[in-house]
Amino acid sequence: MVAYWIAHVTVTDDAVYGEYAKLATQAVTNHGGRFLARGGRHVTKEGTDHARNVVAEFPSFEAAVGCYDSPEYQEALTYASRSSERHLSIIEGV
Repeated sequence: MVAYWIAHVTVTDDAVYGEYAKLATQAVTNHGGRFLARGGRHVTKEGTDHARNVVAEFPSFEAAVGCYDSPEYQEALTYASRSSERHLSIIEGV
């Protein structure tokens, strides 16, 4: 069963966030993931609005969690923590 990363992000430093995006993209790809949404138009109907919304699909819940916990993604997070405010959930599909 597939799983998804759902992230809501407000970027505070574009240059540093660009490094995160580059490393994160490679980590997601290496773990069988693919991006379904990455920015673009959105409307927030409830809760706190974030300027950027991302959805990545993985072949399994284990692959999604494994990607997040991987050394390569953890390295990417060092850039994200310095350049954004974010929420990320991993959700199993139906």
